[in-house]
Amino acid sequence: MLPPELPPLPALTHAESELIDRYLEVIDQMGRINPARGTHTYGALRAAQALVAGATALRDALTVMHTRGESELHATTLARALRVLGGERRASRVTLPPEEPS
Repeated sequence: MLPPELPPLPALTHAESELIDRYLEVIDQMGRINPARGTHTYGALRAAQALVAGATALRDALTVMHTRGESELHATTLARALRVLGGERRASRVTLPPEEPS
């Protein structure tokens, strides 16, 4: 049985696509660093090292947009793209897990 088909991504410029991809990479690294969810320091260390490169790529994507005159973010469209790409699930790893009952 095939998994359900995802809704299509909204139409994005190349720069907007790059922004979304780099943003999700940073979110993924932050989730791996989260001390409330992690189990090993080495994995968190590697994620922190990758975070530097990811943040630089995110900055570069935003710089390209700004330089090209894209001065506004279309939040509704970008939010739809993030949802299609699992942004809510990925961002949930950055937050604290629910408190366990005592």
